[in-house]
Order: sequence, then C-alpha cells, then structure tokens
Amino acid sequence: MKTRRLTVAQATIIYLKNQYVERDGIQNPFFAGCLGIFGHGNVAGIGQALHQNPDFPFYVVRNEQGMVHIAAAFAKVKNRLQTLVCTSSIGPGATNMITAAAGATINRIPVLLIPGDIFATRQVAPVLQQLESANSQDISVNDCFKPISKYWDRINRPEQLITSLPEVIRVLTSPAETGAVTLSIPQDVQAEAFDFPVEMFEKRIWVIGRTMPDQTLLDKAIQQIKNSKNPMIIAGGGTIYSNATAILKKLVNRTGIPVAETYAGKGSLNYNEPQNLGAMGVTGTPGAIEIAKNADLVIGIGTRYSDFTTISKSAFQNPNVKFININVTEFDSYKHSALPLTGDAKVILEHLDKALVNYKVSPKYRQKTEDLNKSWDVFVSEIYAEKNDTPAFQGEIIGAVNTFASEKDIVVCAAGSLPGDLHKLWRTSHPKGFHLEYGYSCMGYEIAGGLGAKMASPESEVYVLVGDGSYLMMSQEIVTAIQEKQKITVILLNNDGYSSIGSLSDAVGSEGFGTYYRYRNDETQQLDGGLLPIDYAANAASLGAYVIKTSNVKELKEALIKAKTIDRTILIYIDVDRKKAVPGFTWWDVAIAEVSEKEAVKEALITYKENKKTQKYYL
Repeated sequence: MKTRRLTVAQATIIYLKNQYVERDGIQNPFFAGCLGIFGHGNVAGIGQALHQNPDFPFYVVRNEQGMVHIAAAFAKVKNRLQTLVCTSSIGPGATNMITAAAGATINRIPVLLIPGDIFATRQVAPVLQQLESANSQDISVNDCFKPISKYWDRINRPEQLITSLPEVIRVLTSPAETGAVTLSIPQDVQAEAFDFPVEMFEKRIWVIGRTMPDQTLLDKAIQQIKNSKNPMIIAGGGTIYSNATAILKKLVNRTGIPVAETYAGKGSLNYNEPQNLGAMGVTGTPGAIEIAKNADLVIGIGTRYSDFTTISKSAFQNPNVKFININVTEFDSYKHSALPLTGDAKVILEHLDKALVNYKVSPKYRQKTEDLNKSWDVFVSEIYAEKNDTPAFQGEIIGAVNTFASEKDIVVCAAGSLPGDLHKLWRTSHPKGFHLEYGYSCMGYEIAGGLGAKMASPESEVYVLVGDGSYLMMSQEIVTAIQEKQKITVILLNNDGYSSIGSLSDAVGSEGFGTYYRYRNDETQQLDGGLLPIDYAANAASLGAYVIKTSNVKELKEALIKAKTIDRTILIYIDVDRKKAVPGFTWWDVAIAEVSEKEAVKEALITYKENKKTQKYYL
C-alpha cells in the first residue's frame, strides 16, 4: 500500500479539498475554504496546513461565533451542497462557536467545526485554557459540542483520522442528518506525522440521492388528497433545498391547493402566485390562519413544525384534520401523527403531480384562496405606502428596501421584531431572496450571515436588516467584509433597545421592563433614566463601513440609490418608532405568571387561559 507522510492537520486539509458532491448530475467541491482565528491550539497544526495549501482559501474572521454564522449562511444559499470549514483554538475560541453551531444543527445546515484541543499526551496539563475535571482526564470544553453536533469525534491517534473523516462527510452531505459536525483534534496530534494511505486523498464524489417513500404510503397519500375538500400545503425550507419550487408551482396552480410558507420556506412560491397565502404561524397572514383553522388535510413539505410555525398546536382546529408530511428526515415526517412520506420533496411532488392529474379543489375554495392572496397584497401596499414619519415606521422601511431590491437580491435577518414583519410583508420573487435564520433566531447572525450569503452569491446585492440590539451583539464581521471586499448593505434600525421583547413584555403585563437602553436612575435604582447616547454610525465607520445617516424613509430611499454606487460595505442608519407595529393576527403560547401584584399580568393570565383551550394534540 502506497503511503504519504503528512501531519494529521495536513492530511485533514488535503482530504477535505478532495471531497465533492453531486446532485442531478452536477458536481462541485463540497468545501469552499476555511474560516478561522488562530491560537496556540491550532496555529502550528491546522494553521500550518492551511498555509501550505493556498488553493484552499482561508478567511480571517473577528469572532468564532460569527464565522460559524458565515459558514451556515453560505451553506443555506448553496442549498446545503457546499459549505465552509471553521477552525478555532482551544478553550474560549472553541466555546465561542457553540451558539452558532447549535443554530446550524437546529436549521439542518452543514458546517464543519475543527476546534483545537488539549494535549493528547497529557504531559502538558493543565495547558493554557484547559478545563480540568477531578473525575476524568478525558474531557475538555469541546465535549460541550456533543449535544449540538450531528457527529462528534476526537482524534487522539493519527490513524483514527482514516476512519473518522469519511463519517464526517457522510453526515455533512446527508440531507436527513446534516447539521454541525465537530472534529476535535488535540494540538499535539495536529502536528504529529503519520504514513497515511495515498488512496485516502483521491477525489471522492458523494452523490446526493433523491429518495422515494414506500409505494403503499404514496398510494394512501394520494387517496387522502383526493378525498380532501379543504387541503392546504405548508412549505418549509426543505421545499427550497430540494429545488422543488417549480414542481410545487405546477402542482398548486393546477389543483388550486393553497400554500402557506414557514420562515425557511418563504420563497417556495412567488408572492403573487394565486395559491400563495403568505406567512404561516404566529407571524402568519389572516388568510393562512383562516385556511389552516378549517383545513381537513395539511401537507407539510420540508417543515419541522416548530411551535412558532404551527401556533403552539392550535392552528389546525378541524376535528378531522389529517397530516401528510413530505420530509427527507424520518423524525420530521412522523410529526403530528402524519402519514409519513420520507424522501426527497422534488421527486415526491413530481409523483403526486402525475397521480393527481384529475384532482382539483372546488371552484369556491380556489376562489377563496385567490381572494385572500389579493386582499393581503392590498394590505401590504398600504403598509408600504410612504408616510415619512420621524421616527420611521418599520413596516414602511421594509417596503422601501423590498421595492428597491431586484429579484436576484437577498434580504438577511434573524432576530427581534423585524423577522415577523418581514415574514408577513416581504414580497418574494426568488427562492433565495428571503434569508431568515429563525430556527434559532440568533441575535448577531445578521451581519455575519449577510457576509456568508454574499460570498455564496456574489452577483446579488445583499441587504441586511438589523436592529440595534443585534448590532451591538455582533457587528465586527463588517471588518471581515471590508477585508474580503465583499459588499453588503446593512440597514440599522435603532429601537433604543430590545423592541420585540419590549412588545412581548407589554403583552404579558411586564410593561417593557429591562428592554430599553437607558441609564440607571439614581432615584429609582432602575434602568429608567435617559436614553444611552450610542453612536452606531460612528461605530460602523470605525470598522471601515461607508455610513449614511437618514431620518425618514424618503432619505432612506435616496440612501439605497447611493449605496448601489459604493463598492464596499455600507451601513444606513435610521431611527424607528418602536411603539408603531405591523399588526399580528394570532396568539403565541408564552407562559404568564400565575401569581402577580400587577393588574396587567392578571389580565394577561385570563387571556392566556382562554387561548390555551384551543391547543390540541394531533393523535
């Protein structure tokens, strides 16, 4: 057997360079490079290996959490067919990745993490940044990744890499099992040499198959659809990841089955398709909520039915409602006691389209869906209409950006009140135009995610909508965008604090407590003094961004025009009236204190108990 003498780190990078994926006959390298911050736990190992492999691009980032967000956003835009590696040193560098790694797994997005680790020899212990345990020497902070990783391994001997790396790629490329994968490599092992088999470094193609469920289950599903009077589809992210949007459009245009979209699934249909009811769930449109309430059959496509999407198990009130779940993941396809069609959304929809060639909903039901689509568009137009209030109205800001953006452009957001308004209002015209991280709703994703989206789609303008709360948590990847000459346009909406949770606090009777950025009051000893004088524009400029300050939507529109002429990352600043909100149309289960001295809390509890009565189990 021919061998090649390499360090473990060198072998890892060379192996990763030679991994390819193929779907529908199209091949591409699975890894587009590596993001990282070097420390004593990886600089002499992975760092040295990257240095001598310049054809595997390396990107220096500013925060380890941010780099995992970048990688996840990149993979999301690439439909999970390509991703980036993330490397960190041991200790805080590694644990900084945990939050974003959890988000990747929750959202079923492939990201490979290679954190450095303590010395496998244990001779140098405790090494700098090492967690010690009195009960075991076989533990480090990297064990924290175990519950949030779809695959986790620690390489204590060089030859372990030979069997570990194929498992790493198997999980990352699996549509059903993908998420964050952690390959923990002790710093001494990274630099250790070994004679690896040459065959290990040959080009390997991982074929992403399009699986079909059992024919008996398909036949039952077809019969259920034919027997239904008021069916509806909930389109989740899997619809887009499988490239099933065209067949979905063909199917629903012919049959008249209405479609509501989750956050990840928004863009499954263009906003003006007659069968598109818009957003589903807590941030749903009136039409989606009404149709869901009376539906006798719910066809979930690539959705995991989070409570935010299904309105805490109270959306579907028809006592005879049934579920058919089309999902590549068996775990998700069985949810709500559904008839499970475990497989690829595109090929399953193609099969259903042929089998349902003579099926259509009633003319009355079709017309109702089309009327709901049109009436919602009228509502959105009213929200988007220019008012030029100072401070500005968030719905109008969304309208300005949405109207200005082209079909190929991408909007990115993740947390606060913006996602709910975007979910309801944004007029999608491309499957990749709406990029929301809402499985984890992670504050700080926005700017890093915008950079990842831009790296994956350089031909698109990327508009990052972010509140001041998320901006303060993680804005430093602006520097990375400047470094890599990747232009993103950040629209920073200043709410003087946490607007979304402030509104929720009001709704549960807590009067917005702790949600404003204010000085501590010397008299009350509470955070109810004057507003903090934070200069976000100056901060962004100090990081290298081109900054435009605006005071109303008219100026914002002018800034968007100017931004198109700037060749580097831009931040447009605007103040927002946090008390003026896009209305919501349904209830979300957020538990209310059962004992309180506050009358507002007591009133909220009464309402809460009434709403709880609508919840049900789908057995």
